[in-house]
Amino acid sequence: MRTMRRFPLAIAGLLLAALPIVAHHSFKAQYDESQPITLAGKVTKMVWNNPHVLMYLDVKDDGGKVANWQCELASPNGLMSQGWKVDSLKLGDYVSVTGFPARDGSHMANIRKVTREPR
Repeated sequence: MRTMRRFPLAIAGLLLAALPIVAHHSFKAQYDESQPITLAGKVTKMVWNNPHVLMYLDVKDDGGKVANWQCELASPNGLMSQGWKVDSLKLGDYVSVTGFPARDGSHMANIRKVTREPR
């Protein structure tokens, strides 16, 4: 009888443990690696959370219209192992980034390189 009660609990525990795997997205499903892009703009927000660091940029298009882009970087540990610190970029810093845009046309991109721009 005890075994019959423990079995559903064990199954529930395994399902809960698998939720983070389901939450993580596929790069190829979300981003278009055949269309590399370069964006330049002002940092408006930095979010250092797992599984990725998010950087938000105000980017002006050719007509002068500003759009806020969500830029997905590597994991916090991955960036720190490359020498980044939480305060490496500050709000208001101007940067140029290269990466790959979202497939759905939204203002999202997966970023591979960040360069600070003088202003």
